[in-house]
Amino acid sequence: MALLAQLTALVGGTIAYARSFRSPNHQAFGTSPEIPEARKQGIMTLKMPVAEGWKGDHVPTCAPGLKVNAFASGLDHPRWSHVLPNGDVLVAESKEQPGPPKTLLDHAAQATMRKVKAIGISANRVSLWRDADGDGIAEVREVFIENQNQPFGMALIGTKFFLGNTDGIVQFDYDPETNTLSGEGKRLGEFKPHGHWTRSLIVSPDQTKIYAGVGSLSNIGDHGMDAEEGRAAIWELDVETGKARIFASGLRNAVGMAWEPTTGALWTVVNERDGLGDETPPDYLTSVQDGGFYGWPYCYWGKTIDDRVPQDPALVARAITPDYALGGHTASLGLCWMPKGTLPGFGDGMVIGQHGSWNRSKLSGYKLIFVPFENGKPSGPARDILSGFLSEDEKLAYGRPVGVTLGADGKSLLMADDVGDIIWRVTAA
Repeated sequence: MALLAQLTALVGGTIAYARSFRSPNHQAFGTSPEIPEARKQGIMTLKMPVAEGWKGDHVPTCAPGLKVNAFASGLDHPRWSHVLPNGDVLVAESKEQPGPPKTLLDHAAQATMRKVKAIGISANRVSLWRDADGDGIAEVREVFIENQNQPFGMALIGTKFFLGNTDGIVQFDYDPETNTLSGEGKRLGEFKPHGHWTRSLIVSPDQTKIYAGVGSLSNIGDHGMDAEEGRAAIWELDVETGKARIFASGLRNAVGMAWEPTTGALWTVVNERDGLGDETPPDYLTSVQDGGFYGWPYCYWGKTIDDRVPQDPALVARAITPDYALGGHTASLGLCWMPKGTLPGFGDGMVIGQHGSWNRSKLSGYKLIFVPFENGKPSGPARDILSGFLSEDEKLAYGRPVGVTLGADGKSLLMADDVGDIIWRVTAA
């Protein structure tokens, strides 16, 4: 126990102020964040609240003019959702299944993750939820598909359903009349498992391609870059031919993608590296260029060198600065485009689920936030949609926001909460 206490001792990090679009919490937020100088942590900061869940009538705190209710509850670690054309909601129930710890830090990290139910036996299924009477609460629950390998992202093109398992994309035949899948599934692409295991998916506007986020194996290429081949990237899969290629790289862990309708650009949220301080570097929201390189593991926020990593000057010279900082270690893990008129008081912009991470002396994230857009770019400070997921003393997590999507009615948001085991529904008050 003494060793674990030593490993989880907190290493301070400087709280930064953003010059542009500064957040209310004064973190490294916005288009021009003030990112503190890196402070290498000899022993990684490991801090995580205990999973408490929601009890009684306790619910997340809404922004003014909004209300929230549990659309679905009693799930087993819901991470991602997808709305079918008929309004049924699919929910991926899965979690990280860690291998045997190899180092003292592994032991400490796994103990920390278990406190908040982040690792363990995975349900490995997708469930279907139906609100048949339209009251905003699903009363029908069915198993859509099970016995998968850490399922996460989902996509539908006509009568073809695509599921992002941790080891690859699987295609199934989908019957819209019965809302069921048939067949064993056809493997369209293979990804290396372990490490950052989630595989979010999005379909191109012309329905011909699928994009998949594949996170890194390690923090900063700790096992060598050969082990990271094909990782820390967004892949593009041609649905007709089955051919796949890396669309963009240097993205440590891109989880959640969205299309911005004005420019047609693909956007993503990325979890950055650990071990350099509370706000260094910030997680980020960025547009994604075909062939673009975004720095990992050699540099961050453009061309800021991480001198813990053997360098590749040619790649550093190509590194693209992200569009919008989201604060250090906020673990932004969900993204969707929300058009004006969806919720009162909110215009066009991106909605982001901030899960909250462990590599901070003062916890951050644990919110559902909104970043306003104008002319295809972020145009102001982030605003909270839902908060109150963390106790004031940071010892208890009532919930942790993850995937977010628009409700079928176009007037609501659905957000997965993998500690509360709930899908929350946000609407006008």
